[in-house]
Amino acid sequence: MKRDIPVTFLFAIALAHAAGFATAATPVEVPNTMAERVKPCVVCHGLEEKTGRGNYYPRIAGKPEGYLFNQLRNFRDGRRYYRPMALLLENLTDQYLLEMAVYFSTLEQPYPPPERVALLPAKTKLAQKLVNEGDPARNIPACTECHGKELMGTAPFVPGLLGLPRVYMIAQFGAWKSGGLMRGQTEDCMSEIAMQLTAEETSAIAAWLASQPVPRNSGPAAGLSAEMAERCAGIVHGGALR
Repeated sequence: MKRDIPVTFLFAIALAHAAGFATAATPVEVPNTMAERVKPCVVCHGLEEKTGRGNYYPRIAGKPEGYLFNQLRNFRDGRRYYRPMALLLENLTDQYLLEMAVYFSTLEQPYPPPERVALLPAKTKLAQKLVNEGDPARNIPACTECHGKELMGTAPFVPGLLGLPRVYMIAQFGAWKSGGLMRGQTEDCMSEIAMQLTAEETSAIAAWLASQPVPRNSGPAAGLSAEMAERCAGIVHGGALR
């Protein structure tokens, strides 16, 4: 007579089988490197530009370490607010944030090709004037005065402007203009400049910058002029690098 095998017996066999697999499994060794630790960062700030143009996550590879450190600390301390960033950084020390900043600043990753932007000649002329000459009548400096003649940033505190999505730059201009980017900071040179620019001007600048190729073998300029260092003292003398 055929007998049914007890369920408890089958369950015991299954447990023993699973235990055998667990014993035989090789432990996974995770490298104790900064590249491994910052993997949560590259989910959004993908090193291989996998997220495409239509997004608001900027490139951080190759940006000056002082700039990166300032932004990391601002997110951690609530001066710049984006909840996912705040949660990732809330328990990290200044020293660790600096190590992260140094790591990303030394990464050499290829830039995406220039964005295809249909910009009318008048808008192109407007953007080029503001980028290269500014508007002295409104006390608006040229973008090149802070971000370098090649617009690749100025060491160690000012980021480059090329290789960024147009929509990201427009969003940043809006945040600077509204005061929503840096909370509780009353003196900021970029906010002062953005508040004087019209929507037409910021749109033209963002479109023109996004359409420019990144110069080969280029990097951040050596340093700010004395005039701009004084005007933007908040980023220069804010204790960014200790």
